[in-house]
Amino acid sequence: MALPTNTVTTYQAIGNREDLSDMIYRIDPTDTPFMSGVDKEKASAVNHEWQTQALAPASSANAQLEGDDPTANALVPTVRLGNLCQISYKMAQVSGTQQAVDHAGRDNELAYQEMLRGLELKRDIETILVGSSQAKAAGSTSTPRKTASVLSWIVSNTSKGTAGGAADPAAADGTGTRTDGTQLAFTEVRLKTVLSSIWTNGGKPGTILTGAFNKQVFSTFTGRSTAIEEAKSKKIVASVDAYESDFGKLKVVANRFQRPRDVLVLEMDKWAVAYLNGRNMISIPLAKTGDSDRRQVLAEYALVARNEKASGGVFDNTTS
Repeated sequence: MALPTNTVTTYQAIGNREDLSDMIYRIDPTDTPFMSGVDKEKASAVNHEWQTQALAPASSANAQLEGDDPTANALVPTVRLGNLCQISYKMAQVSGTQQAVDHAGRDNELAYQEMLRGLELKRDIETILVGSSQAKAAGSTSTPRKTASVLSWIVSNTSKGTAGGAADPAAADGTGTRTDGTQLAFTEVRLKTVLSSIWTNGGKPGTILTGAFNKQVFSTFTGRSTAIEEAKSKKIVASVDAYESDFGKLKVVANRFQRPRDVLVLEMDKWAVAYLNGRNMISIPLAKTGDSDRRQVLAEYALVARNEKASGGVFDNTTS
């Protein structure tokens, strides 16, 4: 077939209206399991502090004389800990012209960009808290303050590499960082070692955070060594989302923003994020300096490790 002579087609026509969908599609993940799962606190100073208390060790020799005149037991003082508030922000800036023209998929360009910057800021904070080995830093007029991440607090209950200099932070106070060692396979035996240690220290963890690869490794542990096919529902079950251990049931959650080599075993209510008064994901209009509008999306926050002995980690895991 041939096109009849002088037939007007879209190839040469002038003035056809564009067809642009009024939807904008985004797949970048914004789920933040750690931030969403822990408590939120208020901080009233840059150095946010709290206390922990330990009991005297249990004694099997506590047998006393009849009619004895008792003396006070040795004092077990509280331990005062603290973390520094870190400032993180994103900034959106839109020209007056872009605000004025018609938009597809959003009514207000500045509000749309402000929303995107807020989502990006949440991802940044999640990465800082569980995806970095960061010690607290006081900062100065030329250096920003930093809050100590989860990896700088976990000391008591760990399984780590046996070579390559693997080491826990020197103290459970946020001043040190974890030294990565030679990677080895994530195994159920290693996980059980950490769970046993946490229980012995008094913890009751309920959440396990993993990266993608070790989430799949987890699904091969005892009880799910082979996939189960449910013929009636035409569904194959090959994943583990909960783990019934000797010390309780734990949720298994994949976290895109933590380091793939780490498996964190957490009692979530023993962690919190403290936001400085009035500084919890706020939007600040910035002064106009020309034909544009600017918004700063900001958070000032500190990680609170209420008692690191309630949590632990399986570290230096292979990731492929």
